[in-house]
Amino acid sequence: MEASLRQVDEAEAERPLAFDRESGMLTGAGVLDRMAVLALQAGSILTRRYGHRGYRLGCKAVANLVAERDVVVRLNGDADFAFPFCDGYWSRTLNRNYDYEEEIEAFLTSASDVRYSFVDCGANFGYWSVLASSRPFGGQATLAIEASRENAKRLARNARLNGGRFRWLNAAVGEASGGFARITGARHEAFGTLALAENEPEAVPIVSLDGLAADGLIDAALPVVIKLDVEGVEVEALAGAAGLLQRDCVVICEEHGLDRSHGITRHLIGELSLRVFVFDPELCRFIRLDGVGRLDRIKRHAWVGYNVFATSSTLWEERLLAATWRGR
Repeated sequence: MEASLRQVDEAEAERPLAFDRESGMLTGAGVLDRMAVLALQAGSILTRRYGHRGYRLGCKAVANLVAERDVVVRLNGDADFAFPFCDGYWSRTLNRNYDYEEEIEAFLTSASDVRYSFVDCGANFGYWSVLASSRPFGGQATLAIEASRENAKRLARNARLNGGRFRWLNAAVGEASGGFARITGARHEAFGTLALAENEPEAVPIVSLDGLAADGLIDAALPVVIKLDVEGVEVEALAGAAGLLQRDCVVICEEHGLDRSHGITRHLIGELSLRVFVFDPELCRFIRLDGVGRLDRIKRHAWVGYNVFATSSTLWEERLLAATWRGR
């Protein structure tokens, strides 16, 4: 019986595997694929309240049952996002009731009628680049930057999958353009970068955001939204965006749950004198932080990343305070 199911699934594997989050429709799936998707969905539902603790192990077990292939998730009517089937991080998007970084989606939804430049630093496979450049989010001019060569290959695929509507770079973001960096880490969603004294085979160039604006890759004549998820080099990346931060710019920085000192928020408020906002899940809206105390309550899980939004712009402050989220 198992052998016959595998034969059916091998035949189905020649068809693209796709899942529509809006309708719940799964296409290109054999029997084992459908069982795997149900298991991945159930695992997300069961572990969601715990920040998906342990979900990765379940995905690894399910992956042993199916052919190695990609799944394309339709995020909205104009946004397709591909990743490896049973991926331990992105498979949670197969759960239609799961909200991935809902604070970012709430903000970008609130800003969908504004024309702005979206810069996705540490883009991974390009989830937010795919969405920000889609019609429901205003079809924004988008630049995705990813330091990992393997991640950048998937980022490029997602750009092609969506008609090449956003630009992408395989580079590391730093304080100044020039020099090289090497990628460190074992998981695609948690890679770090290490600056190098000289070039080496696996190195990537370092770029600064102000340098990219000077080169015309970021249209600084428009308001700018910077998503900064660069695993430990946030301070350097912010220093390299000093010019952009003086304009109509908002930067979205990840605060890791493990950092109980809330270092990046302290830097944004204390060193850069920016107004910092965070999404309060109990209030379902953004609030301005007058210090880091509220983050003690909001950052519930040590293994989860939380986003803070920093700006000196009245435009972006208004959009943040107008944004709401009720979940799916």
